[in-house]
Amino acid sequence: MKKHSWLVNIEDYAPLIGEEAVERIMRKAQRLRGLRVVHISSTFYGGGVAEMLSSATLLARSLGIRADWRLIQGSPDFFSVTKKIHNALQGAKINLTDLKKEIYETINLQNAMRMDLEADIVVVHDPQPLPLIIHERRTSPWVWRCHVDLSDPNPQIWNYLREFVDQYDAVVLSLPEYARELKPPQVFIMPAIDPFSIKNAEMSKAEIADRLEHYGIPNNLPIVAQVSRFDRWKDPQGVIDAVGLAREHADCRLVLLGNIATDDPEGQEVFESLLRYKCEQIQILTVEDSALVNAIQRHAAVILQKSIREGFGLTATEAMWKGAAVIAGHCGGLKHQIKDGVNGFLVSSPEEAADRIVRLLQDDKLRKEMGAKAQTTVRQHFLLTRKIEQYLDLFSAFESNFTVNQQRLTALRVTARSDSAAVPR
Repeated sequence: MKKHSWLVNIEDYAPLIGEEAVERIMRKAQRLRGLRVVHISSTFYGGGVAEMLSSATLLARSLGIRADWRLIQGSPDFFSVTKKIHNALQGAKINLTDLKKEIYETINLQNAMRMDLEADIVVVHDPQPLPLIIHERRTSPWVWRCHVDLSDPNPQIWNYLREFVDQYDAVVLSLPEYARELKPPQVFIMPAIDPFSIKNAEMSKAEIADRLEHYGIPNNLPIVAQVSRFDRWKDPQGVIDAVGLAREHADCRLVLLGNIATDDPEGQEVFESLLRYKCEQIQILTVEDSALVNAIQRHAAVILQKSIREGFGLTATEAMWKGAAVIAGHCGGLKHQIKDGVNGFLVSSPEEAADRIVRLLQDDKLRKEMGAKAQTTVRQHFLLTRKIEQYLDLFSAFESNFTVNQQRLTALRVTARSDSAAVPR
């Protein structure tokens, strides 16, 4: 694995995106040098938002942006409520009682009392800290960054949350199809990966073998793996069913590797519900080891991300970057990463997933060709530098007196639609 004794900076990306792109990003950052940006999220680890913020804030710092990252604190009751809200935003029916609303809003009030949010721009991530805005005397723009699939939210919950969302100066969504009728302008920025992180950096065969051996993962059979949080929206039961069907035609071993995010109280329940399937041919692990994730994604013959709903699908991007053949659920952001039958497969059922698993296990050439095309897709569209540049454009759309330049934001929205259309679909 390539080692860095220093922080990654924009020049390190030149071999991946070219000198011209690096210089363009540096020019945009120079105009914003010293800008104070505060990001607020619900956890420092355990999910894609935390991973992206960890890398993005450091890269922004190297570009002269004074990026800070704060964490909202909450009780188990609070995170139980926000998990329900998260599910409702993806279409689930929930009962958000007045007591639950009181817990949600009270914890946000308490956090607002603790936080010093003096900054040029504040970016609030996802629903957990959304109500913070009503408790602040704002002298700068606030942006709500929603990473969730908003294509079909629960109407009752969305109407409740919209009272908070409409008070923001701008909203950032991952895809145009997530757009809602809102007062603030909406901009679309797809997530991206840090190719230099421990999870994504190059690994030698010896390093891969070491991680697999450390966790007792045999290599005597082809591995089919899904790496994701233990969350019902990731459809782990469907993964187990699909691999069971595939094994009738091609022998393989399933590895379900995941973690339990600190802001997701349902994760432990989902993990424990799967343990009854654990056997020699089905390994289920919950560990915090980025090198193991890297090793699994590089070693597995097939990577699954069989989500039912998925705002984007960062783990699929990670695997694609490593040249893996990926089978993903036909939903959300996954449809913008994978062109079915070209750089991976999109499926809508365990039966479809099983068929694609067998095809890939039995066709080494197809597997390698898809993996190569997948890696090219990530290099062209889903590296962190693209996301950083889009955020620089967004921040530039706020005037010096901290008002929204509607014309600039409209232009950004058009650009985002154009960029999205360029991604294989």
